[in-house]
Amino acid sequence: MMDVTLRQLAAYAAVARAESFTAAAAELHLSQSSLSRAVADLERTLGMRLLERDTRNVRLTPAGTEALRIADQILSAHRAGLAQLGRYVSGERGTVALSTLPSVAAVLLPPVISAFRARRPQMTVRLLDGLERPVLQRVVDGDADFAVSTVARRTAGIRLRPLVRDRFDAVLPEHHPLAERSEVSWEDLGREPFLAVGADSSVRRMTDAAFAQAGLSADPAAEASSVATVGGLVAAGLGVSAMPALVHPLVAPGKLVRRPLVDPVVERRLHVVLPARRALPPGARRFLEQLEELRGAGLRPGCGHGLPDGVFWEEGEAS
Repeated sequence: MMDVTLRQLAAYAAVARAESFTAAAAELHLSQSSLSRAVADLERTLGMRLLERDTRNVRLTPAGTEALRIADQILSAHRAGLAQLGRYVSGERGTVALSTLPSVAAVLLPPVISAFRARRPQMTVRLLDGLERPVLQRVVDGDADFAVSTVARRTAGIRLRPLVRDRFDAVLPEHHPLAERSEVSWEDLGREPFLAVGADSSVRRMTDAAFAQAGLSADPAAEASSVATVGGLVAAGLGVSAMPALVHPLVAPGKLVRRPLVDPVVERRLHVVLPARRALPPGARRFLEQLEELRGAGLRPGCGHGLPDGVFWEEGEAS
């Protein structure tokens, strides 16, 4: 394997293009002796003469012409590679892998992704949406840079940064008797056929806990894995449900009635979930900076950024 360096190729290419050691030395800010030594070392390594020299002129041999073509290719690829690496290091190029809940992916994150991509069009955002447990595990395993999720219990290998909270509302068919009230209790809701989200969902975990706190059975009349499906069942008049505010845009918009749930008031808290012992890639850091910028600029319900009523930013540092 030939031990040819980029320094030798750059020195040779400069001399070959200028057909002058003097001009090439000035261009590269090198002494002529250093330049001559680099070219001589290259010729020795290749085992062929690349330049014909006399006291006044420098001319390329046939091998020198081919060597210049290949040297230019190598040097150009080297510069392009370093430029790509620089864009990655600065967070201008690469992929952000973000693990999150479906409602967060569909409602909270789109304005953030839009602003992020407008500034960094060479960045790709890869959304890995799913249920709470696999969402968190992807961060622990390194399959996701970070997550936005509920966290039922502290998990080794992650740290949390508070992000938003959203309140649970009763979700009712149009013209349902409970829709006439300004607020609905969990006890009121428990007297109706209750349509639940699947047992593995964080939403289901919280509705079961709220019914238990109210002293009621959490046995559902029916359940489905998707909040959109549950919303469709409610809209069809098959029962009632309870969902956090962030999911409402995904659930039969215009065909349901929402009322605040009380006794108890239940709020879901979402966190940015960060790896505890792994540094974030540059692109992921830039994405979180974009999220914080939009929060600081007043990303609020009703301001055109898509956050529903009942969703509020949390304050606090990562823990």
